[in-house]
Amino acid sequence: MKILVIGDIVGKSGRKAVEDIIPSLKEEEEIDFVIANGENSAGGSGITPKITQELLACGIDVITTGDHIWKRKEVLEIIDREPRLLRPANYPLGVPGKGSVVIAAGNKVKVGVINLLGRIFMKPLECPFRTAEDEIKKISQSTKIIIVDIHAEATSEKIALGYFLDGKVSAVIGTHTHVQTADEKILPQGTAYITDIGMVGSSNSVLGREIEPIIKRFLTGLPTHFGIAAENTVLSGAILEINPETGRASKIQRITYQSRSNSS
Repeated sequence: MKILVIGDIVGKSGRKAVEDIIPSLKEEEEIDFVIANGENSAGGSGITPKITQELLACGIDVITTGDHIWKRKEVLEIIDREPRLLRPANYPLGVPGKGSVVIAAGNKVKVGVINLLGRIFMKPLECPFRTAEDEIKKISQSTKIIIVDIHAEATSEKIALGYFLDGKVSAVIGTHTHVQTADEKILPQGTAYITDIGMVGSSNSVLGREIEPIIKRFLTGLPTHFGIAAENTVLSGAILEINPETGRASKIQRITYQSRSNSS
């Protein structure tokens, strides 16, 4: 089974790249299931009901998020009624939405997805390690294929989680930093791992944002509006090959595709 995971979708240009690339990529690579992080898809911060439906219509099966999930208040209109839109599972009890889901792929094989948020250099939440264990206990009753999106700042936290979950899940995929890392591997017990799969956004940017305002912010420390960059938009991610009988990964391949469109 082949699963495509793509990094943080940044603004309109990132959404356009998804629209341009995902349908043909699914066909060319014979992709069975697509997971994308959408927490930056609305103007670079947050997600809305309209954008959620647009992304799902492009062929994405599950949308994960992170620390920006609540940036758009409109998300509260959809987070409880759309199971394919996740928020991190380690938010406290009582928070709207869910942090995991099991969805049947086009080939009828069920795929479990868990969304987690790191704690190092970020707002403190429940332990992502213990939360992952709890979610795996529930999901493993329905499927052996489990993909974890760990949305975190610290590489050490992501790597540690990867080894902690090795053999318990099919893949641990890092998001949040928007910079694709070159450490993809299959861990000893059969779990695919990469520290960060990158972003869907402009390659001529600072993490998907216009360059000059960010340089100005570093130089002056003054509040500055960071617009979404639109030139040379790329879609970055990874393709996983997983045995549906065992849930173990046999391959992880980094990908980067150039978008045909450069909308802002």
